[in-house]
Amino acid sequence: MRTRRSIRRFKPDPVPDSVIQNILHTAAFAPSAHNLQPWRFAIVQSPDSRTRLAHTLTSTLRRDMTAEGAPPAEIESRVARSLKRLNEAPVIILLCRDVTAIREDSREEEIMSIQSVANAATYLLLAAHAEGLGGNWICWSLYAQEETRLALGLPETWQPQAMVFMGYADEQPKEKFIKPLHKIVEQV
Repeated sequence: MRTRRSIRRFKPDPVPDSVIQNILHTAAFAPSAHNLQPWRFAIVQSPDSRTRLAHTLTSTLRRDMTAEGAPPAEIESRVARSLKRLNEAPVIILLCRDVTAIREDSREEEIMSIQSVANAATYLLLAAHAEGLGGNWICWSLYAQEETRLALGLPETWQPQAMVFMGYADEQPKEKFIKPLHKIVEQV
């Protein structure tokens, strides 16, 4: 677990479906509030789905950066980098939250279900690492939840939370520097 790192460059080698299914099966074992298992996974595979997702995400990025007053050159640079990453990842898994998988309609229940999806994403990344794959957690879909759901034709109750890009690493991961425990732990 301490050797997993974010990987952003992948070899073009395809990932066998059996490996993807094994990773998703492991992710489904993540803990969840009230064991409601609110996570839903969309495997973005077809070129058409990738194109629709890329268009949706980069259109939203372009709109938001323009509204913030970013220079056009910076906007186009970010869009180009995003498109490159979307196109180069052999596997894209969109993690969604089923908004109906809560016990009651409250802010606390909503937060617990979001945290549960994040737990599944952690399990997914660790399972990918155990299978010899690199992965990277991306939250772009949070900025375009409804647009992403519509672009991929997902059920109305699926709320996009994050994406994981996966594949065989084509880079050496950077060394990870963590904060010393004495700065993040308090004995009470």
